[in-house]
Amino acid sequence: MNDTTLLVLLGLIAGTFSGLIGVGGGVIIVPALVFFFKFTQHRTEGTTLALLIPPIGILAVLPYFREGNVDIRAAAWICVGFVFGGLVGGHLANGLSNITLQRVFGAVLLVIGLRMLWGR
Repeated sequence: MNDTTLLVLLGLIAGTFSGLIGVGGGVIIVPALVFFFKFTQHRTEGTTLALLIPPIGILAVLPYFREGNVDIRAAAWICVGFVFGGLVGGHLANGLSNITLQRVFGAVLLVIGLRMLWGR
């Protein structure tokens, strides 16, 4: 798979988790860009903030953009997947019981937290 396809897939996965359990950019996209795409932490944060530009992230992303720490291309492709993933995740979440949804949320945070603690 090429990078564009992988970035859209990342957006789809993050969007699905966002719709499902309310997490996305910070919890899914940041670790994925660091571990799988080998972005620096600064480039990762800048790119993730660029996802929020329409309309809420414009001011937060400006300092990163000025320092060259934003990959607009990656942000745009992840956005494409994220839009559709959010729709899928929202539908999935409404089909789960409250306790199941809480457990999925906790498991996702635990796995990602452990991975971030262990580093690359």
